[in-house]
Amino acid sequence: TTKSGLIVGMGETDAEIDSALADLAAIGVDIVTIGQYLRPTTHHIPIQRWVEPSIFTSWIKNGTQLGIGHVQASPLTRSSYHASQAAQGLGDSNKPALDAQYT
Repeated sequence: TTKSGLIVGMGETDAEIDSALADLAAIGVDIVTIGQYLRPTTHHIPIQRWVEPSIFTSWIKNGTQLGIGHVQASPLTRSSYHASQAAQGLGDSNKPALDAQYT
C-alpha cells in the first residue's frame, strides 16, 4: 500500500493539486490525504488561502476518477487521518502491505 499527503493553502493553485493527483494516480498511489494548512503560531508561514469545502469534495471526486483507491480531503484532514480504515477499504485488488521491521 502506498500513500501520499498534501497540505493546501500555501499558495498552490487548484490546477496544481489536480496535476499532483494525476501524477500520484499515474504511479499507482493507493491513498491520498489532502488537508488545509493551519498556521500553528504567528511565527510560522501565514495561510495564503482558506480552501472552501466544495473544492476538497472536487479533489476527492477527481482523485477517485483517476483511479486512486482512497482520497480523504477536508480542511481538517491530516496525513494519517483514518489511515487504518482507508487501507482496509482498498479491497482485494490492493497490493499487499509490507511488514515493516525496525532494528
